[in-house]
Amino acid sequence: MTLATASPSILMTIEEYLSYDDGTDDRYELVNGELVKAPTESPLNCQIAKLLMFEFAKHFPMALICHKDIEIVVSGRRAKVRLPDLVVLSEDGLAAMTGQRSNTITQEMPSPILVAEVVSAGQENRDRDYRYKRTEYAARGINEYWIIDPEMRQITICLWVDGQYEDKIYTGDMPIASTVVDGFALTVEQVLAFGQ
Repeated sequence: MTLATASPSILMTIEEYLSYDDGTDDRYELVNGELVKAPTESPLNCQIAKLLMFEFAKHFPMALICHKDIEIVVSGRRAKVRLPDLVVLSEDGLAAMTGQRSNTITQEMPSPILVAEVVSAGQENRDRDYRYKRTEYAARGINEYWIIDPEMRQITICLWVDGQYEDKIYTGDMPIASTVVDGFALTVEQVLAFGQ
């Protein structure tokens, strides 16, 4: 899936992005000030994200879990906002969101404790999830960033250690270990098989 830039000649600020409404149900990320239409997810990616949401709900109150319905302001050359597949907020993060006009985690708010992205097919998507979002989420100090890759049949968990991410790659029947989701018991194959 290739991301389409909506208005490449117009650079937006975070404030302009947060108030933007083109009258459609389209979802956009803000990438270096440019509005980029988010592609429709594959059924496989949606199923995997839903499975993880239900698994996380065994460990956290549902109010702390966001499934494709939240935005995160991240650092970049220019204004940047991401639309992650799955987010687990801290209690402080949830309190900061209460009463807000939009479901957006701004720079002033506490970072989520976990963000998960399911990689879509294509090198552009792979670069976005493994390279760009990894750097952006690290700059926010997010405790864990999960990269679920159905094509590579692996899950990479980027763990926040001493100011940077250290990656642990899980494959096959390896049980996934999380410092955030205590007692998470699924293997990579169990997660990936759910969507098939």
